[in-house]
Amino acid sequence: MTSEADRIALERLLMERSIRRGDFVLASGARSSYYIDARLTTMSAEGLHLIGRLGLAALRQAGWEARAVGGLTMGADPVAYAIAVASLSTPPIVQAFSVRKEAKTHGTGRRIEGNFTPGDPVVVVEDVLTSGGSARQAIDAIQAEGGRVLGVLVVVDREEGGRAVLERLGVQVVSLTRAGELLK
Repeated sequence: MTSEADRIALERLLMERSIRRGDFVLASGARSSYYIDARLTTMSAEGLHLIGRLGLAALRQAGWEARAVGGLTMGADPVAYAIAVASLSTPPIVQAFSVRKEAKTHGTGRRIEGNFTPGDPVVVVEDVLTSGGSARQAIDAIQAEGGRVLGVLVVVDREEGGRAVLERLGVQVVSLTRAGELLK
């Protein structure tokens, strides 16, 4: 089981590594006075360890019995891989997959790579949730390939409407932390 200490450590790491102040244009097209470059945390050894433990615990607390986790490459990749590795020590094992922005034009032409099979119950993961656009793209691709989306797990919810967009679609969202906690 994870502890409050893990959550505090993750928030500290995000504040130290991933929060930038300034004038930024986000993927959603919105302007912001801060940017959360979560990859600086999600791709660090400590971040992978914490996110794996916290993400797996959050999945199970939500009651999601996912066979696999994944989302839109590249932000979702380390989150999915961290959860998959963490599940090895506390089965059942959860596999990982990646969703490409577009299907490959060569080889097998797949849009979803890794451990995904049509019919699988899966959880979409994200590093940062803003408008919900990336999660929505992943959900659409997974459903088009026959996957069953149980919910969305995000590391940081920017609290800018993405959760509400996804919940209006009937998709439950769980976050490990919120921007309000990181920007205090």
